[in-house]
Formats: sequence, structure tokens, C-alpha cells
Amino acid sequence: MANWFATGAILCGLGVVLGAFGAHGLRERLTADMLAVFETGVRYHFIHALALFVVAWAASRWPGPLVGAAGWLFVAGIAIFSGSLYVLSISGIRWLGAITPIGGLCMIAGWVLLAVAALRAS
Repeated sequence: MANWFATGAILCGLGVVLGAFGAHGLRERLTADMLAVFETGVRYHFIHALALFVVAWAASRWPGPLVGAAGWLFVAGIAIFSGSLYVLSISGIRWLGAITPIGGLCMIAGWVLLAVAALRAS
């Protein structure tokens, strides 16, 4: 539980850093479209970093492998979805957009596993 909470806190802090970097360091360097791509990465990064607090809470209520797997899927989703958008927006390497949906699927699967864990517990 504490590990998921700490991971969520660290990833939220990183989200603040990346959001500030985008707002202040990239505004003059990226096109409006690429800045929007970067900001989408930050938005989903934050949502799923906050989701790790939900994972920490859920682990205390419904211990088991589903909740832990959900946490790992959220971490993978942040790395793949948001990470690919960060690199795509800064580098312009378009093929990275092809792996972004894999991260999105990780995020969706994490939410599904949390739901299944809750339903099994009730």
C-alpha cells in the first residue's frame, strides 16, 4: 500500500515538473499542435498518477493480485502513453504515435482490474 502511495506521489511530482516544462520551456519551441500533444500526455499522466492513490486505498480494502496488477498497468500506461506523447511532441518522431494506444490500453485494463477487484470483494 505504501509503495503505491509513494509511487503515485512521485509520479504526481513528475507531472508537475513536466507540466511546468511544457508551459514555460516548450511554448516558444513547439507548434500549437505539438504543445497540445505534450499537454495531453501530462493530463493522462496526472490522472493515472492520482489513480495510484486509489490503488493504494484499494489494496488496503481488497488485497490481492488484481489491485497490484492495476497499479502496474497504470505505471506502464503513464510510461507508454504519456512518454510516447512527450517524445513525439519534442522530437517529431511520428512512428511513436503508433505505440501510444498500447499505453491507453494499459490504462483501460487497470481500471477494469480495479472494477473486478471491487466486484469480487462485494
